[in-house]
Amino acid sequence: MDSVLRSIAALNSLNIQSYQPLAGGDINDVFLLRTNDGDLVVKINSVEKFPAMFETEKAGLELLATTQTFRIPKIIGYGLAEDHAYLLLEYIETGAKKNKFWDEFGSQLARLHLNSADLYGWKHNNYIGSLYQSNSFYNRASEFYIENRLRPQIELARRQGYLHKDLTHFFNHIADIIPQEAPALIHGDLWSGNYLIDTTGAPVLIDPSVSYSHREMDLAMMHLFGGFPSQVFNVYQEEFPLPPDWEERIALWQLYYLLVHLNIFGSGYLARVESVISRYS
Repeated sequence: MDSVLRSIAALNSLNIQSYQPLAGGDINDVFLLRTNDGDLVVKINSVEKFPAMFETEKAGLELLATTQTFRIPKIIGYGLAEDHAYLLLEYIETGAKKNKFWDEFGSQLARLHLNSADLYGWKHNNYIGSLYQSNSFYNRASEFYIENRLRPQIELARRQGYLHKDLTHFFNHIADIIPQEAPALIHGDLWSGNYLIDTTGAPVLIDPSVSYSHREMDLAMMHLFGGFPSQVFNVYQEEFPLPPDWEERIALWQLYYLLVHLNIFGSGYLARVESVISRYS
């Protein structure tokens, strides 16, 4: 890895003084680089296993930054070094939550979701974790969610030996209960591990999986593993009220993320997946 890091430094006219690994999960190797231009973060993975992952992550970060809502790490560079892909980012030193942190988070999320588009989807396909994510364009929220999110994960789950029963009725039912509204720019993977707190005490979003989708997806993911107090959702509702009965649909939107976890991590998530499918069938 030393050789790869030195190659990345050379490609970006950097002089590395030292480096150290950071937590990066199973997909990427992540390093803090001490350089002549200050501290930077670099994410590295296999371009063969994850083609265009960092290209689309870069595009997603840049799109989020254009909204001028949350702070987003600046892109320093990206490309190929030896047989690896890399994404070079601003290093954001972390701090403690300031007063009204959660009020700010809820307000900024509402303002992020007010960014819209003519169609559901996005010009780039991207990734959710290590899995490919299609963002083909659709007119309706239900079509986008079923065809781009649920069907591909359910088909993958079937290939891995899960979910044998016919789901025609399930798909027909959820198509009727997903409300139609203007597409919203969403983070797409908004759990508590994908935000930071900077030294001013403000929230920073990282590791996006963006699309113009139904905004209830972000809120459902925020509920899935906890870490967000009710205050966030109360402030959000004041600024950008959700469609009626949104809380009744939380589990439906969570199904996508549970399927992703089932397909990556295995059968420990199967019971929850089957429970949600039964609930909405």
